Amino acid sequence: MPDSTDAALSNSPIEAAFRERTPGSAALAAEARTRFPSGITHDARHLKPYGVYIERGAGPRKWDVDGNEYVDYFGGHGALLLGHAHPEVTQAAAEAMAIGTQFGANHPLEVRWAEQVMKLVPSVERVRFTSSGTEATHMALRLARDFTGKSKIVRFRTHFHGWHDHMTHGVASQFDGSAAPGVLAGIAENVVLADPNDLEGLRALLNADDDIAAAIVEPTGGSTGYTALDPDFLRALRDETAKRGILLIMDEVVTGFRLAPGGAQQVFGIRPDLSAFAKILAGGMPGGAVGGRRDVLDGLDFDVAESRNRVKIGHPGTFNANPVSAAAGATALRILSETGACDRANASGAALREGLNATLKDRGVPWAVYGDFSLFHLFVQADRPVEDPFAFDPLAIPATRMKDRPKELIRKLRLAMLVNGVDLNPMCGGLLSATHGPAEIDATVAAFGEALAMLRRAGDIA
Repeated sequence: MPDSTDAALSNSPIEAAFRERTPGSAALAAEARTRFPSGITHDARHLKPYGVYIERGAGPRKWDVDGNEYVDYFGGHGALLLGHAHPEVTQAAAEAMAIGTQFGANHPLEVRWAEQVMKLVPSVERVRFTSSGTEATHMALRLARDFTGKSKIVRFRTHFHGWHDHMTHGVASQFDGSAAPGVLAGIAENVVLADPNDLEGLRALLNADDDIAAAIVEPTGGSTGYTALDPDFLRALRDETAKRGILLIMDEVVTGFRLAPGGAQQVFGIRPDLSAFAKILAGGMPGGAVGGRRDVLDGLDFDVAESRNRVKIGHPGTFNANPVSAAAGATALRILSETGACDRANASGAALREGLNATLKDRGVPWAVYGDFSLFHLFVQADRPVEDPFAFDPLAIPATRMKDRPKELIRKLRLAMLVNGVDLNPMCGGLLSATHGPAEIDATVAAFGEALAMLRRAGDIA
């Protein structure tokens, strides 16, 4: 039975239209609430009154259990640069699955997978596979502390690096550095929060503390550019950390193999000491990796530890370099490196941002769509109306202020887009694949125009 919050029908005509189209999703959501907290298995899938339940995907599109078709901008949380169910990637995974999903032993596919990573990302001299991006950033911190003998990690406010204890605060709240629920205060105290794009503040912070092992950064900004990062600041961060013997960890969980085959470090010409990867790395399957300098990765090496008469960093993991993920990942990395997939996705991203901003300007809605490469983000703040969306500068607004989104308006806009056949992420932005083309761009721009009209008719915008 639906709970009381679901049973209480909204007065919103947008929500009513959504409910009318999605009875199958409504039924599954009601059942899920009896099984999962909030009825979901990932925080980003939280949507009131409920999220859609997807049955299948192909290329840039997916279909829900009610038969509704959507242009997809969730993109498998960023994993699907090649689109849903790419035939070569799917075939590689199926063939690997048919011969065994878990050997409890080394296997040839993991070597081929590592070969592709090291070929595309020159800073990766050694690599260790994990099961997720969260595990990859966690291991990167451990490697940095082991290598430097120091304790603290510098992070930037609003930047997301997974959900382990070092990374939970300072992303959307607790910007003062206090521990998130369930996290020990002592862990939070060893994480130093800094403001992105504040070079003088960064220098002062680094000069004041000689116990910093590493700085970790999303190279395009928090939430993959939702709170933008100036490339000049990123380059300065590399310089400032290098001067002081502080390791630079580049979180390329989303940007890796997306912005370019070699990721953000290829685009910006920066060589980090360590990098974290996931998403595209595994071709849409579960998988992550930490890679970087050989001397830093030596912390995981049995022979090196023995020669130095020290304890190595432990790293088990039942699904590290899982053969199915390895097959899918190695295939996806080969394809994107040979076919110009990154460039196609980037070009479609630029066309989409252009079309959406033209719609905002034409309709007189004071918002902006911004971003770069194959990503787009929506800026909506009532107290900061945008006069010209084509001139919007996200760097002009402090990162923490960028998080002040009108949640109810965003929710209704997302529902309206779903009603019109487009699935955006919770911030009403998204990621494009190499399979998004003119048909998807045109459909999305048209859906956006109709969604704005629905909001206006409902009195949600002027």
